[in-house]
Amino acid sequence: MNPPNMFEDTSQFAEARNHAPRAVIFYHYLPPDEVVSAILFGELAAGLSERGWSVRAYASNRAFRDGSPGYPPRDIWMGVKIRRLWRPAFKQSSFLGRILNSLWMVTRWSALAFDPLVNPDVLIMGTDPILSVFVAPIWRRFKPHTRIAHWCFDLYPEAAIADGLLKSRSRFVLLLRRLLKKAYGACDLIVDIGSCMHERLQIYGAPGRVATIAPWALEQPAAPALMHNPEREAIFPNAGLALMYSGSFGRAHSFDHILLLARRMLADNVRLAFSVSGNCEQELRHAVLPEDVNIKFVPFAEPEKLSTRLSAADVHVVSLREEWTGTVVPSKFFGALAVGRPVLFAGSPESAVARWIEEHKVGWVLTPDTIGSVVDELRKLIADPEAKQRLNHHCFRVYCENFARQIGIDRWDAELQELLQRPRSASESSQESDLSPDGVYSLKE
Repeated sequence: MNPPNMFEDTSQFAEARNHAPRAVIFYHYLPPDEVVSAILFGELAAGLSERGWSVRAYASNRAFRDGSPGYPPRDIWMGVKIRRLWRPAFKQSSFLGRILNSLWMVTRWSALAFDPLVNPDVLIMGTDPILSVFVAPIWRRFKPHTRIAHWCFDLYPEAAIADGLLKSRSRFVLLLRRLLKKAYGACDLIVDIGSCMHERLQIYGAPGRVATIAPWALEQPAAPALMHNPEREAIFPNAGLALMYSGSFGRAHSFDHILLLARRMLADNVRLAFSVSGNCEQELRHAVLPEDVNIKFVPFAEPEKLSTRLSAADVHVVSLREEWTGTVVPSKFFGALAVGRPVLFAGSPESAVARWIEEHKVGWVLTPDTIGSVVDELRKLIADPEAKQRLNHHCFRVYCENFARQIGIDRWDAELQELLQRPRSASESSQESDLSPDGVYSLKE
């Protein structure tokens, strides 16, 4: 007996397909789950729906935080029809659990290529679970008329290599990269989230269209956030300049240069607060010395109080270890600009965040070579409150003009519409879909 389809009203779907382009989205978690990437993919789905697309989304039935099957199997959220596929309770927090979850979801999503009622114009998949792009060759083979788009948030196996979990020249990694080359080659559109990731993806030589669309901030204020004085006094009493690191703190993040900067600016009344959680939080706490009286830890803010927390700082701190450059792009950068705050980035100058900072003049890049100049710039900011206000408004304007949600979803809509309008080659339009000698559907555009 076949499982019930989430869209029993096939006549209604048939009407939609005649009047609107159809998109299917595959992502591990979707709203109301509060994990950042789930919200972003949910907003993308809702934004496409607002722009006239008929959107279906397929996610896991498990919640990100506790792994519970806490959501209904079928739902409609902001115009998006969501079906949540059952999966076992493998722990997403463990490496083995992530691999098993990935295998399960990739298998379930691949099986949908054989469902005659799931026949979108465009398929969009992300990178949670890891290696979700392995769905692409199956869909290319059995749904040859569906355009395939991949939004790459995290780059694997490169992130696992940076984390020390895999060796770059191991047989497993070499095999994985050969398989990934085929998977990326089956995509019509690959969207990265920053120039450094764009460059690392080039080693796979995917022939499809490529684009960079950065993730937007979760909050979209109408103006730079006003300083919340009670919150500021509670966290940064009498501070000349308040620096805050807010968000996850894991193996991808560094702290050495950040602590060194705070220590050098102790006499300048610079205060640094960490509002963090993650698998390297304890390492960070142990690195803060008793004499670091201008460095403190504060509890995580509740979601409804996050804007208040972020508005209490003058500068937001973001970090990424050099070896992780291009494998991820810290989302904290966009959240800081959205509330009208500059960014102090501790990481490689080759990172997309560093390049955006230099291009748009929205902060400082902290390295061993620049720490002296950064100290001087921050001292100038302390001495000139009006310059600080001008910088806040400039950061907010840069966000609105380059990274806002409306801009990101408009770009997605334009890229997908362009895919649908682009003529297919004779081999692509054939139902038999020519195969290359290695068994991968061949794109000849």
